[in-house]
Amino acid sequence: MSPAGTFRAAVERHDIETISSLLAEDVEFHSPVTFHPYVGRENVTRLLEIVSQTFENFRYTDELTIDGTEALVFRAAIGDRELEGLDLLRFDDDGLICDFTVFVRPLSGLVPFAQVMGEKVTAAGLQTSRG
Repeated sequence: MSPAGTFRAAVERHDIETISSLLAEDVEFHSPVTFHPYVGRENVTRLLEIVSQTFENFRYTDELTIDGTEALVFRAAIGDRELEGLDLLRFDDDGLICDFTVFVRPLSGLVPFAQVMGEKVTAAGLQTSRG
């Protein structure tokens, strides 16, 4: 199984422990709603846990691989809004995710997602690399 396939399977099982083990210690997570990344395994693990509790009907639909970079296409909902997105995963020499970028569309779904996530992230005390 590819590294992205292992990550995908862990996400689909809601296995946050395995997800965390697939992240590099200094992983950078680039959110679709913040300019600066979230940095570090602990921060990104907590953020992904919050995301998994926020999205409804989350499912991966496609898996793409190009020159060692892998992308997982997903669909989900937030309230009555449908979202489509892409998890772009880059791996270090140890096969761990070192760079994780998320793209989401449409804006009409991203805005309510950002509002809900903003409240949860603030309550959890998570901050981007520039606070």
